[in-house]
Amino acid sequence: MTDSTVTPSSVRSALSDGVPFVERHVGPGSEAVARMLAAVGYDSLDALSAAAVPETIAWTEGLDLPAAGSEAEVAAELRELASRNTVVRSMIGLGYHDTHTPAVIRRNVLENPAWYTAYTPYQPEISQGRLEALLAFQTLVGDLTGLPVAGASLLDEPTAAAEAMSLAHRVSKTQSHRFVVDADTHPQTLAVLATRAEPLGIDLVVVDADGALPTEDFFGVLLSYPGSSGTLRDISPVVAAAQARGAVVAVATDLLALTLLTPPGELGADVVVGSAQRLGVPLGFGGPHAGFMSVRQGLERSLPGRLVGVSVDADGRQAYRLALQTREQHIRREKATSNICTAQVLLAVTSALYAAYHGPEGLTRIAERTHRHAAVLAAGLAERGVEVLTSAYFDTVRVRVPGRAAEVLQAAELLGVNLRLIDADTLAISTDETTTVRDLVTVWGAFQEVLGGAGLDESDAERIVASGARALPEGLARTSEFLTHPTFHDHRSETAMLRYLRKLSDKDIALDRAMIPLGSCTMKLNATTEMEPITQPAWADMHPFAPLHQAAGYVELIRTLEKYLVEITGYDTVSLQPNAGSQGEFAGLLAIRGYHRANGDMHRDVCLIPSSAHGTNAASAVMAGMRVVVVACTDAGDVDLDDLRAKIAQHGDNLAALMITYPSTFGVYEQTVTEICAMVHDAGGQVYVDGANLNALVGLAKPGKFGADVSHLNLHKTFCIPHGGGGPGVGPVAVRAHLAPYVPGHPLRPEAGPTGRGHIDGGTGPVSGAPWGSAGILPIPWAYIRLMGGDGLTHATQVAVLSANYVAARLRDRYPVLYTGRNGLVAHECIVDLREITKDTGVTVDDVAKRLVDYGFHAPTMSFPVAGTLMIEPTESEDLGELDRFCDAMLAIRTEIDDIVAGRWAVEDSPLRGAPHTAECLLGEWSKPYSREEAAFPVASLRETKYWPPVRRIDGAYGDRHLVCSCPPPEAFES
Repeated sequence: MTDSTVTPSSVRSALSDGVPFVERHVGPGSEAVARMLAAVGYDSLDALSAAAVPETIAWTEGLDLPAAGSEAEVAAELRELASRNTVVRSMIGLGYHDTHTPAVIRRNVLENPAWYTAYTPYQPEISQGRLEALLAFQTLVGDLTGLPVAGASLLDEPTAAAEAMSLAHRVSKTQSHRFVVDADTHPQTLAVLATRAEPLGIDLVVVDADGALPTEDFFGVLLSYPGSSGTLRDISPVVAAAQARGAVVAVATDLLALTLLTPPGELGADVVVGSAQRLGVPLGFGGPHAGFMSVRQGLERSLPGRLVGVSVDADGRQAYRLALQTREQHIRREKATSNICTAQVLLAVTSALYAAYHGPEGLTRIAERTHRHAAVLAAGLAERGVEVLTSAYFDTVRVRVPGRAAEVLQAAELLGVNLRLIDADTLAISTDETTTVRDLVTVWGAFQEVLGGAGLDESDAERIVASGARALPEGLARTSEFLTHPTFHDHRSETAMLRYLRKLSDKDIALDRAMIPLGSCTMKLNATTEMEPITQPAWADMHPFAPLHQAAGYVELIRTLEKYLVEITGYDTVSLQPNAGSQGEFAGLLAIRGYHRANGDMHRDVCLIPSSAHGTNAASAVMAGMRVVVVACTDAGDVDLDDLRAKIAQHGDNLAALMITYPSTFGVYEQTVTEICAMVHDAGGQVYVDGANLNALVGLAKPGKFGADVSHLNLHKTFCIPHGGGGPGVGPVAVRAHLAPYVPGHPLRPEAGPTGRGHIDGGTGPVSGAPWGSAGILPIPWAYIRLMGGDGLTHATQVAVLSANYVAARLRDRYPVLYTGRNGLVAHECIVDLREITKDTGVTVDDVAKRLVDYGFHAPTMSFPVAGTLMIEPTESEDLGELDRFCDAMLAIRTEIDDIVAGRWAVEDSPLRGAPHTAECLLGEWSKPYSREEAAFPVASLRETKYWPPVRRIDGAYGDRHLVCSCPPPEAFES
């Protein structure tokens, strides 16, 4: 382990092109580190690490990773990798379509740290901009699908379909465990449904939806409209027949198509799901993309994920917040409606803004052009004798070329177009927003090369257009209005959109403005060099099911990143498929389940979970078909070994797994972790270490070496993928060798599955729609690791631990630090206890959190994992000046609490209860016992740079009682 009071010499080079990146990423320099160490009581980072990390787990051999590269070198390596990707015109479809991201949105949202570094909007007063954009997304989805309530996005279309299945299972009044699925559903969706259904005992029945429904009972149905084949049909008779038998009907659909088609809600659907990807979000080799779900009235409280609602603030003004937050998984645990605790906020915002930029007329024009290209393509093929199998469709046609489909596919690829091969006789061809007449001519040419005959050119396309080629059923034409709200009409010029985006981002606090000191949710630097590749065409425009030889750069980057993560964690295999931490948890537990079942231990279904764990752990265990048994924690926050022994003795024969977070959810390095692992292994169980806190382990300890069998990693925390306002995320699953055969596979891409197993039979199916999940953002962690090198990563971890202990040292005299480990140290986060303060003064964690807004800060994590506390994680990226500014704010707030104790003001009339203070509330008559200056400028530095919250404290209960989940009319905002 290096002495890292200065930047490790190995990251320097006499031939380097400037300051090593580690000095850009890590906020405190050597002088600041020395001052912080003195405050904590240690003379070096190595001494601090040795004192904090248990000797039984300490890794002292360094990380076998390439030496750190400079920003210029790593950017060049990424360009070289990108050059190995061959992006051709994609006409594959399968739920993924090329699109034009408006440049004003790409530059000012996807590439703007004001948007991509923001955190989940749990603190709504400083999140009004992104909440407004998410409400627009919900309005977009609700309007187009014809259902009144839509969520704030899900992870992708297949997982949204799986969530719809689970929702139907919960709310259906039937006793059946049978779920009927339309055979004309995307294959990746069918596979994800199968993965989700099996542990829950749900029996999937795949049927031809044009035929009769099964005679046996079923609790739900999933229909596709349009189908995966492109076929359009009136689904209303099937919907009515299923509902008459007590089933819940879900429909997978295409938002762009719904600008022209009768929405599923008007055809009777209870639930509608799909992907908003084609509304302005790049393909990204499969993600990240915003899945969606909308529901009929009465099902809104069963929605998985997040829901933005409208409430009022302390002055009675309209304000936005996350509604029905009791559904959040750390509260409901094993009773949760889903294990999802993230969304795809950045991508949902992009799609909502795309819709606002184009408006309903623009979206309709794009849809009409997309359909026209498909109809012209089909008509031209039919003229040349090709059998077109699809008669009613929106953008996808199937054609039959007996025995020669593969030849046509190859001919098209040589001409620069990818088609979809169905079987030896059949191809599918999809059009999208980017399709041109030239593309149609190219496809016609590919068929001509293989089949012979006369060719077609652009004049033929014009002739076919003039003939009125069209394949939308008249009976399914949309007649209802959509997107009537001014949001979708007022921002059509680039100037108007630019100013709208600036107005929204100015309302929020993101990392570009201030430290976000959230415990359990590492908010470190998302460096520009890491971020730049994700919108570059060679990375952004690749279809997930393009021929793999076209994606050579992606494949190398993925394989290299897997190797890096194996080295960092000490495991043997990593799957990058899970597209959120929740999905990584699920995949890891499925691997354990698969291992036990392969060994004939079908009865092993008990999952032990400490009471301190994040609720997604319990929810994931239930999804994986396990029974949750809670293990107590001691007063010191450690797992209670006596209770663990008792629970193992009680359930040992049925023990499947223990899930723990390490360092613990309480922010300490538990000394007994190796003993805990051994106890579970001795009973025949497996150990799952939740990787949420890996930021405190990288370079210092390896879970795969100290007794864990499996972990999920949060690349959106430890490895610098940004939070994006609540998503995207990547949650890969890392396992030891004996679990490797049971990591996720994929039916359309065997290469994405376990090494040496080219199929998923007998193993684990996919947990996400795309083979490598959100592959489009994998260049970010790859670049971070390359920029830091092994020594740099270790240095970052040590400084993260130092920063947390520095904050604890500065605050503990005024706010008790609830839990500490060996030598009175914390790991990378600390919990300060306000419960006695609340008991003595009435000041709550909410009051402190809202008062921090007046100081220009996002609050720490509130009341998790212990009610009445604040969990603080400063990360390694914040410099000493910012750490001190935060600590000074917390200490100043403590002085304001002392003023309550001294009787200067009552808690109800204090600046804490009045916080946050808007500029408007300071105008006019002022009756508070504290001054306007004390309200708005509690420290002098705020006079230079002041963040003004757009609303005052929001009434959450009002929002839940008066649930409004789409854009309110402008009149609602009038005073």
